[in-house]
Amino acid sequence: MKEGLKGLTIFGSTGSIGTQTLEIIRRQGGYRVTALSAYSNVALMEAQIREFKPEVAVMYSEAAALDLKNRVSDTPVRVLSGMEGLIEIATLDSVDTVVAALVGMIGIRPTIAAIKAGKTIALANKETLVTAGHIIMPLAKEMNVPILPVDSEHSAIFQSMNGETHGEIRKILLTASGGPFRGRKREDLADMRAEDALKHPNWSMGKKVTIDSATLVNKGLEVIEAKWLFDVDASDIEVVIQPESIVHSMVEYRDGAVIAQLGVPDMKLPIQYALFYPKRMPMEDNRLDFYKLSEIHFEKPDRGLFKGLDFAYNAIEAGGNMPTVFNAANEVAVERFLKGEIGFLQIYDYIERAMESIPFVNDPDLDAILETEARTRDFLK
Repeated sequence: MKEGLKGLTIFGSTGSIGTQTLEIIRRQGGYRVTALSAYSNVALMEAQIREFKPEVAVMYSEAAALDLKNRVSDTPVRVLSGMEGLIEIATLDSVDTVVAALVGMIGIRPTIAAIKAGKTIALANKETLVTAGHIIMPLAKEMNVPILPVDSEHSAIFQSMNGETHGEIRKILLTASGGPFRGRKREDLADMRAEDALKHPNWSMGKKVTIDSATLVNKGLEVIEAKWLFDVDASDIEVVIQPESIVHSMVEYRDGAVIAQLGVPDMKLPIQYALFYPKRMPMEDNRLDFYKLSEIHFEKPDRGLFKGLDFAYNAIEAGGNMPTVFNAANEVAVERFLKGEIGFLQIYDYIERAMESIPFVNDPDLDAILETEARTRDFLK
């Protein structure tokens, strides 16, 4: 590894967060890209290997790993596959920081391995805290490992709390754009298809996250994350619709002061902040122009129609394995909605049915969490 450069592992390097992370490294330097991972996008992974020259690359799919190995046989990169490969690159001695940007439950075990190995975690995998926050946060504290949020909202909260005393916080104001269906009526949503829901007004995200934004499930998942990240009760987290996505979140203190973080809707800023914290590196593009902005709006979410929030709060209140049921049921429903097999409003039906039917487990360990996810998926087949 080059002297003075930190080693970096990126889980999910071909996804939205992963590619933007590499764009930041391309501009700023400061890191040696030690290891990359992806699920099955061999073509993009090959291009990343040839540009960034990592020591190791992991494809979760074994077939994709074999394909990649053939493509990059002229390079010194080691190609691994599956969960074993992910855990290996989470714990490499040459790695200082792990960007956890895998989508889904497969990110939990490698993140735990990275924490146990003492790596700094730049966290963009929601499932890790949503389903296993009661395991992850105490472990990170025990290992003295920083968990730096990459989501724009959690980064904003983190920045708004810098230098303040935790006991002086009155509540967290978690902002949401409202998604592509903000202001619509129930009758409008009945016939909405995937292509309608994927037209997010502000953000460029993956398909699953964009659908979650439309249902407000994404914001519900972020409420659960915020509870664990910032050690607050869910009742102290309030969701506010901010349609322009300029105010990324706020913290209200007991004296009435509200501190907010503002910026253009661009994920590169929170990614860069997590990578270089506590330093603020220059970023010349995408700056706010307050003369052009002129107005910022705030609204109350329609929780009666967009039930994702209420389901999340119910899951938090129940505790145990209910956040896992909530998350897994939503994943199944979104997969089917994207395939055109169910309607938009049926996503809520899937979540509700699972949360009412899957047996409750108090204080689940990792095996129980994974078993709950599997059981939820089987139930909704």
